[in-house]
Amino acid sequence: MEKILGFIFARGGSKGVPGKNLRLLGGKPLIAHAIESALASQRLDRVVVSTDCPKIAQVAMEYGADVPFMRPQELATDKAPERSAWQHALQKMEALEGERIDVLVSIPPTCPLRLPEDVDQCVEELLQSDADMVLTVTETGSNPYFNMITRDKQGYAHLAIKPSAKIQHRQDAPDVYDLRAVAYAIRRDPLLKYDSIFDSRARVVLVPQERAIDIDTEFDFMLAEFILDHQQSSIRKYRPAA
Repeated sequence: MEKILGFIFARGGSKGVPGKNLRLLGGKPLIAHAIESALASQRLDRVVVSTDCPKIAQVAMEYGADVPFMRPQELATDKAPERSAWQHALQKMEALEGERIDVLVSIPPTCPLRLPEDVDQCVEELLQSDADMVLTVTETGSNPYFNMITRDKQGYAHLAIKPSAKIQHRQDAPDVYDLRAVAYAIRRDPLLKYDSIFDSRARVVLVPQERAIDIDTEFDFMLAEFILDHQQSSIRKYRPAA
């Protein structure tokens, strides 16, 4: 039986929103939403947090995650590739446990509105296919073959990607998607082998826009808070009276 570990990668530094991973959203730290959805998953054998920050580590353990190691500072800068942190976490856990990890599942804290089934669907898609990894995506409002443009050196506009045939309507353009950080599931050997997620064979899981809000700015926080408040209000409105 394959061993599948969920990892939450949460460094202490954040330039866009200082202290982001510990910032309260809906009355709890941002990282707590990721931990709760990971713990509620049916497909993860364990939930581990990789961080360089003692405070994040403390909060993570309070919400039920394991923090068996601290991430090295050189893997916690804003320039360090996320994939390097993945590789470090997998190898560190294998060394600590003395056991092979078959699948690493990354559950980024920046997408707090995901559901546990979004995580499970990524794992299931990976295990039921020959893919090396599974990404989460949403439908996009723009299409580089139809209404996304670039400007040349003279300032003139051109389609971002020129289609092979003239496209009159958006529905005639090839389907494209926005990559979202709801969850990633990746097999062990491709993770250690490749330098980019697109060097490997990747499949996707489509997630609704409202569950894929990725917090990178203050506006993103406001939007996530609004959606969360709306969801909680709807639950209270339709909950049967005791």
